[in-house]
Order: sequence, then structure tokens, then C-alpha cells
Amino acid sequence: MKKVWWKHGVIYQIYPRSFKDSNHDGIGDINGITECLDYLQDLGIDGIWLSPIYRSPMYDFGYDVSDYCDIDPVFGTMRDFKHLVKEAEKRNIAIIMDMVFNHTSHLHPWFLESRSSKDNPKRDWYIWHPGKKRKVPNNWMAAFGGRAWEWDPLTQEYYLHLFTKQQPDLNWRNPNVKKAMFDVLRFWMDNGVKGFRFDVINYIMKDPLFRNNPYKFRLTYPRRHDLQYHLYDRNQPEIHDILKELRHLLDSYGQIMSVGETYPNEGEREPLMAASYLGNNDELHLSFDFSTIYISFSAKEFTSILIQWYNAIGNKGWPSHVLSNHDQSRAITRIAKNDLQKAKLLAVLLLTQKGTPFIYYGEEIGMVDGKIPYRYIQDPVGKKYWPFHTGRDKARTPMQWDATSYAGFSTAKPWLPVNPDYTRTNVALQSKNAESMMQFYRQLIALRKSRKELYAGEIEFLPGSDDVMLYKRVWNNDTCLVALNFSSSKRKINFDSTCRVLLSSYQKNIIDVQTITLDPFEAVICSK
Repeated sequence: MKKVWWKHGVIYQIYPRSFKDSNHDGIGDINGITECLDYLQDLGIDGIWLSPIYRSPMYDFGYDVSDYCDIDPVFGTMRDFKHLVKEAEKRNIAIIMDMVFNHTSHLHPWFLESRSSKDNPKRDWYIWHPGKKRKVPNNWMAAFGGRAWEWDPLTQEYYLHLFTKQQPDLNWRNPNVKKAMFDVLRFWMDNGVKGFRFDVINYIMKDPLFRNNPYKFRLTYPRRHDLQYHLYDRNQPEIHDILKELRHLLDSYGQIMSVGETYPNEGEREPLMAASYLGNNDELHLSFDFSTIYISFSAKEFTSILIQWYNAIGNKGWPSHVLSNHDQSRAITRIAKNDLQKAKLLAVLLLTQKGTPFIYYGEEIGMVDGKIPYRYIQDPVGKKYWPFHTGRDKARTPMQWDATSYAGFSTAKPWLPVNPDYTRTNVALQSKNAESMMQFYRQLIALRKSRKELYAGEIEFLPGSDDVMLYKRVWNNDTCLVALNFSSSKRKINFDSTCRVLLSSYQKNIIDVQTITLDPFEAVICSK
């Protein structure tokens, strides 16, 4: 079997503003990431997914792109980026760019031309509509608040924005848009990029008739977007044809990876929808199923959701797994309630599934959600919906490197407050502690890399209980058994033969067992 970096490796997501500041302005940058490559190599990382670093006015912190083929000065220069790619390649680490296909910035030259006049050649590059008797074209709501249509007084028409009004949606029914965006991909692949994470990729096509989305029920709610069944503003069938062309382009460059952020229509089983964007292994390479983000700390729930995910994919594609990202509360807070033993169990769960695991920066040291006072909120969602929705900043606080001022992230006041626990939760401290969360991640990733059954084998779930999750990973004649105790009480497990304990989240000195008593929230990996 040939080992493929994106399929059998471990991907690490970096939110660049918050990872490492090299030029002392309080904002993380490209050179800061380059400085930390040895750390990531030592951790065992195979690929780095960078949240957007393109030129942007930063209304949504980089997801409003004004130039897809340049680096925003806040992060550095193209020269800095090329140096990062070169240094990462030396360490066998691939760089993955975050690609925003659905929308641009309202200050992108394309949109400035598009809104300049109705007969401009780029008018049809965005979605414009005259409205209905000077009223909005339909009832579509924007994810970040208000209606998804903005009136433009210059040309007397509405333009569509499914997020902020500073993020107008591109019209992917125009072949010139597709050509331009595919050329952007070529630019970055020519500059050494090995993969792309596609932001809200299932939004890029909309219903050509602009039909109203039905409502779940008629209630007043801070975010009316959440009350709609999104039948017509996402997941349109024509997307799959575009993704097939996209896959053909990526495959022509060799081992280039694509992973899609996809959200379902209301009422759909999420694993089926996410899996559909893999096609017959001819669309995306990977697709995120966020089902595991929205559940509680439960063996029964995790087992059920993961089985649905594997069944949805079948043998057509390859799974991926994620517990945390820049848009969600961190899993250690959301699922594990800031309990380190529960967090170690989740780490074993993530890194022993069949498929590609994605780790979010700081997850490996047990970084928890930040508590951001309203006056420091940066996220547009948090600003608009406070206190009903506190925003996404809590998952974007600066990386905690050491116990010095500002956690070693910067010598200047950071763009977001550092978590107060940085003096006891940081890389430097955990590097010296053999039982720390970070050392556990290192051991876990190293074990995964050393055993084919863990990085490439099949998975089979075994009868457990409501509290204990059991499964095995199999490659030819090699088998690993994984036991996860989600209970706050001890649980006894009987194996059908003697097994060797390879790793325990409790650092036990047990070697060969046929019966093992798991401590509360203990995770063990054994070989048969």
C-alpha cells in the first residue's frame, strides 16, 4: 500500500491571526507559522490547513477576499508564503489553503465592476435581481443576520449575500466565474500548495427561480436564518457537475487534496448530504460531516453517528473527522466540559477512526474556550447577536506557547485576549511533563503513524454498552482494539484473547491483558 499524505496523515488547522506573531503587532502571521514548523513536525503533523490569508478588508477576517492571488499585508508577503511552503516541504508537511468560492469582498475589483453599471461585462459575475415592486426578491435570510439581499442605489437592483452585505455571492452559473476561480487554484498549486479546504462549497449554486425557502415555524427569533428550511439557497444539483470538473483539475496536478465544508438542507441526515459531495470518488476527496460536533459526551451517540457516516460513504470515498474548528466552540469545552481526561478520550476517538483526522490549533494542549467580554468581541456574529450568540471569538484566542506575557504569542497586546489559564496550559510547560495533554497527543499520533491498521485499516464496531465504545481497526492480519469508557465509573472489559496495551490515557504500566478494568473516562488502544 502506498501511503498518501492527505489520506493517511494528520491535518492541523491554523487560524493564522492567532497562532504566532513574528513582527510584534499583536496579530499572528506567516513568518510566525514558519517559526513553529519544527514544533508541528515533532507533533507528527502531515498537513497544515491555513484559514484565509488573502488580501481582505477583514469584515469577516479573511473570508471576504479582495484579491485571491495575493497575501494580505497583515500576514506578510508572497515571499514569506513561498518561504513557508519551502520550509514545510523540507519537513514533509503540506500546505492547504482555505478557498472561498461562494462569495468575494464587496471591494473585490470584480464586484466594483459588477456594480458600476447594468451593462458592465462583469455584471453577471454576481447575483443581481430587480426585486418585486421594489421589494426583496424572496425571503432568503443571511447567516450573519438580516435579509440576504442588499439594495444598490446606483444600479437600482438587489445583490445577494448569504453572509454579510460585504460578502456578495458569485454567480457560478456564469462560466467566466468558474474559469476565473479555477485559474486561482492553478496559481496556488503552481506556488506549491498541496490542498484546498473549500468554504461553504455547497452554497455556490442557488435556485435559478429564486423560490422562497419554507419556514419551520413562524416565530420571532434573533437569527431568522435558522428558522428556514434552506431548500433553494444551497445544495443545488448543479454543484456536482462543477465539483467533477474541479476534481479533474486537481488530479491533473498530482496528489492535491480537496476537503469541503458542507451544511445540509434542514431535515436531511447530515452524513448522507456530506457524503454526496464525494461523488463516486470523482468530486471532493474529503467532506466534513459535522454531526460529531453537535452531540454530547456519549458512547451511544458517537457510535450511532459514526456508523451512519461510514454507511453513507460506503466504499466510494474516504472519511474525515473533526471535533473543533474556527467556527465552533472547542470540543474540550463543548463536549468534555473542560475535563482533561474526557478530552484525552476524545483525542483517542478522533485519531483512531478510519479516515483523515483534523486537529484544531491548541487542541493538542487542551486549550479551552476563551471568555471574551463584549467590548473585545471582533466576530460580526457576536457583535450582532450578543448575548444570544456570543460569536466565534472564544475558539480563536491566541495560541498559548509559554507563561510569559501574552502567552508567548506576541510581545504586543493581541487582537483577542489571551485565555487567563495560559500560565498553566501552554506548550513550554507541557513539553516537560510526560503525562501532559501534548505529550499524549505526540504518543497517540506516533502510534497511529506506526501501525497500518490505525491509519489505513478497516473499522468494525463491537458490542459495548451505553457507557463503553468498542471497535477494532484491521489491516490484513494486524488488529488494534480501542476501548473508550464514557462513564464516570469504572468499567470491566473482557477481550476474546490476550491483548497488549499499546497506549492508555491513564499512563498505566499494563502490558498483556485479557480482562481490563477501565478507569473513569479512560481510553485504551490494544493490539491482538
